[in-house]
Amino acid sequence: MNEKSKLKILLFVLVIIFFGVNYPTLDKALTNWFIDYEIGIVERVIDGDTLVVNGTTIRLLGINCPEKGEKYYNEAKSYLENRALYNIVKLKSGKEDVDRYKRKLRYVLSQSDENFNLELVREGYANYYFPSGKDVNYVEFREAWEECLEEEINLCEKSTHPCSNCINLVELNVATQRLNLRNDCSFYCDITNWSIKDEGRKKFIFEGYVLEDTVEIIVGHENSTQDQLYWEGETYVWTESGDTLFLRDAEGKLVLWKGY
Repeated sequence: MNEKSKLKILLFVLVIIFFGVNYPTLDKALTNWFIDYEIGIVERVIDGDTLVVNGTTIRLLGINCPEKGEKYYNEAKSYLENRALYNIVKLKSGKEDVDRYKRKLRYVLSQSDENFNLELVREGYANYYFPSGKDVNYVEFREAWEECLEEEINLCEKSTHPCSNCINLVELNVATQRLNLRNDCSFYCDITNWSIKDEGRKKFIFEGYVLEDTVEIIVGHENSTQDQLYWEGETYVWTESGDTLFLRDAEGKLVLWKGY
């Protein structure tokens, strides 16, 4: 037997050994290479942005829905239940795998690739939310929010309060955690129970407040004056990686928003 024939036999044997020993590993590697998502069945919907898949709690990426007791909490939960509960879904990961509560962070898609996270924003049941910084989906989610604003539905409904066109954002300073609002109308504006909120859960409520001309809201202090209000209980609100300010009237309708 010549050297060439011996080499062919050796290669054949090596191929048989490789596939015999490593086929499961090879198959898993190829599957992971071509499929970039997990699959599971939705067993429970906790709220508009949290559900349970295969016994694991999933926090929907890119969005933040109203909390229990807030306007549109029940509607957001029902929307997700009607589309996802007991169905097979695809779970796609983002920049971070889990949050501080050990919940998996995922984009949740139907078998036909409908992105439930994105649709919740488009339908006005959530605002977009990227606490770890903007990922490849940020632009699409912001555009969905802007579409919602055009339709003025649910969380995107525009305020009809007499002062809704008076109040403007002068400055939002992330470095100093300060923001300035100005009343551009010729009359005083009672903005009692109006609220300022970031993309997440942090909220400031104006208690018995009349805005004459300007006001500065500062994070992390304990005292207040007529021209300066202090956002107590927080060390910071506005994140350097990007955030959004939402100003709403006492009915929860949108007065203005500013993203950066």
